[in-house]
Amino acid sequence: MKILVYGINHAPELTGIGKYSGEMTMWLAQRGHDVTAVTAPPYYPEWCVHQGYSRWRIARAFEQGVAVYRCPLYVPRHPTALKRMLHLFSFSFTSTLSLLRLLRWRPDWVIYVVPTFFCALQALLYARFTGARVLLHVQDFEVDALFGLGLVKSGALAKIAYACERWLMCRFDRVSTISTGMLQRAKAKGVQEDRLVFFPNWSEVARFQGVVRSSELLSNLGVNPLHQVVLYAGNMGEKQGLEHVLEVAAGFQHDPMLTFLLVGEGSGRERLQALAQGLPNVVFAPLQPYEDLPALLASATVHLVVQKRGAADAVLPSKLTNILAVGGNAVITAEADTTLGRLCLDHPGLAVCVEPESVDALYEGITQALAMPTMNAVARRYAELYLNKEAILQRFLVDTLCEPVIVER
Repeated sequence: MKILVYGINHAPELTGIGKYSGEMTMWLAQRGHDVTAVTAPPYYPEWCVHQGYSRWRIARAFEQGVAVYRCPLYVPRHPTALKRMLHLFSFSFTSTLSLLRLLRWRPDWVIYVVPTFFCALQALLYARFTGARVLLHVQDFEVDALFGLGLVKSGALAKIAYACERWLMCRFDRVSTISTGMLQRAKAKGVQEDRLVFFPNWSEVARFQGVVRSSELLSNLGVNPLHQVVLYAGNMGEKQGLEHVLEVAAGFQHDPMLTFLLVGEGSGRERLQALAQGLPNVVFAPLQPYEDLPALLASATVHLVVQKRGAADAVLPSKLTNILAVGGNAVITAEADTTLGRLCLDHPGLAVCVEPESVDALYEGITQALAMPTMNAVARRYAELYLNKEAILQRFLVDTLCEPVIVER
């Protein structure tokens, strides 16, 4: 089968959407499929194009059996709403040039990964001209996050954005997304139920089993290995509301054996570091190599999965899969009626779920998680049953890509 995967993020990005898109394309290629990816040079979460990648021209290379077209784009060092728009428009333009070069390739499937919706029309037109079937895979509901988090003021612009999103989504042969709550949101946006596909993110569960706490790693990160560690690992942007974590850390200063470790990069990191000045129990560390991730997660006493109110079911934190696989004790900020909230209710002991954007609730949640057993057997079991990478990708291949689709356009 010939498959084109189209999206702004891809391997070798270590976190977020790029990690999953990269693993999917490589998995499909390893099973004998002819896979091409149209994407950008890696830049996330540092918001800086990685060394060794061109900033100015389209580059083609074979990576792990995948033909990858890297399309240059504008990457702002300090993203604002306007700069993000320019960032997305620049990829929309350069990636269209790559699609034009690939018109003769004629894939069987186009898998278009959101964000960003700025390229959705190109994906649909490319599929129409080449005779391919086309699947929209929603990792984040970009429009919902944009207006729900207040990144852009709502009004006439919001009505136009939602109308365009709805029109575009209803024209894909299949629409997949990563949680049951997000499937319901897609249905509410007008997608027919028989076109919806549940395609969750996954974990390489075996990599995270039997891993022990690493005193050496903690020491290298500037943390006393004898301390209990409250870990946030991932993107440091606007969606997370990490300033509340710093307020909670200030409340835990009475505990000399507890350290808050924030690992990662992002547009909000410098602001957070400035806010953390004077907090001796807060340590910042850069994004760690993927091979060190199991040891990093196993070295934490408590894991933070935090988002602002309004993000849940629009943006589902991918970091949770590996936290559960390692048997970690997570504190999740989510309303009870969201996917994450219901997950905690349906699987008691899986994690501690608290109200978003509440310093008091987060403080109590961390206190509760610190008292839990070191190994969370409920979390580990859930990962084994539902988050196995091989099982998820195999099911997606057989039940979706290999299933005949007859759609009246």
